Amino acid sequence: MKRVISLALCLIMVVCSLAVFASCGKDEESKYSVAMITDYGDITDQSFNQTTHEACKTFCETNKISYKYFKPAGNNDASRIASVDLAVGEGYNVIVMPGFAFANTIKDVASRYSDVHFIALDCGEGDLGDYKLPSNVTSFVYQEELAGFMAGYGAVKEGYKKLVFLGGIAVPAVVRFGYGFVQGANKAAEEMNITDAVSVEYVYGGQFAGDPAITAVMDTWYGEKGVEVVFACGGGIYTSACEAAKKANKKVIGVDVDQSAIMNGTYGNGICITSAMKGLAATVNTALTDLILNDGKNWDSTYAGKITNMGLVSGTDPKLNYVQLPMDTWSMTKFTVEAYKALVKKLYDKEIVVSNATDVMPTVTITVTQYPNIK
Repeated sequence: MKRVISLALCLIMVVCSLAVFASCGKDEESKYSVAMITDYGDITDQSFNQTTHEACKTFCETNKISYKYFKPAGNNDASRIASVDLAVGEGYNVIVMPGFAFANTIKDVASRYSDVHFIALDCGEGDLGDYKLPSNVTSFVYQEELAGFMAGYGAVKEGYKKLVFLGGIAVPAVVRFGYGFVQGANKAAEEMNITDAVSVEYVYGGQFAGDPAITAVMDTWYGEKGVEVVFACGGGIYTSACEAAKKANKKVIGVDVDQSAIMNGTYGNGICITSAMKGLAATVNTALTDLILNDGKNWDSTYAGKITNMGLVSGTDPKLNYVQLPMDTWSMTKFTVEAYKALVKKLYDKEIVVSNATDVMPTVTITVTQYPNIK
């Protein structure tokens, strides 16, 4: 009888242990699910949308969170709003929206879906106007003027004197990149006492994509104007700059992310000298971590209804900053990594101050020629 009781107790203990083990080993299904809505481009643009998509996808796969991206049927507010409606209708309650074009979308959907968290990138006061973000929305903007400054400064220090800024559309973020680029080129030229020899041709394509008309202008400028390097700033517009640069055996500067791999791989090794980068992936990862993994504990104090301006957070480690040049694929030889680090420290310490104004071209001593939009 004792033996039977002992066996029964052992069996009960084993069953209970298995039950506890099974309970501990089972992943609890997250109450959050993430959707991203693309803006002008798509998830293969090698720039803003692709980087945001890949950051969301990686985070969600790593943490077993449901994720899906939505591409609006058209490039207009109605299509973007419809994509948000569709995502929410499918049960997604964290919506990531990259780009200034989502300003009107936010105004429409934020109050209608007050139980959904919206994370916007590059959507600032200049895009939103007097609209105040509600508590379920947060937005991140970047100090693009600093990244542009670094690129312009580095290009001139590397020995390039005939520069072009080719922007997509003259929205605040692109303008900050451009005006920063001009200021950086000017600063380097002043330090080198060559302001009379350095020039910037300044133009917007009028769209965030390359096409034959834009390529034709770049062909002419690389040829007749003797342009040496083009800062292609605006999504897929880099394709026109690269196509022209390849024919002329000249150079291009990328934007938003490190575009050296796509540029060099597609148009020829060494065509990309650097890229003016924004920390898109780091921003997405930090925001999703705080909201989902930390269950929104910091949302109200850190994110709710706020526009956060991302820039320099370290004067000694440039890789930690939200605006930077890519050090892992560094190709410049005259403007060295050490010189770049010294520049970052001066910017961080405010020894060098870069204007972020977007209403008028900065006053400089180099020659800047502005042109009407190409398209």
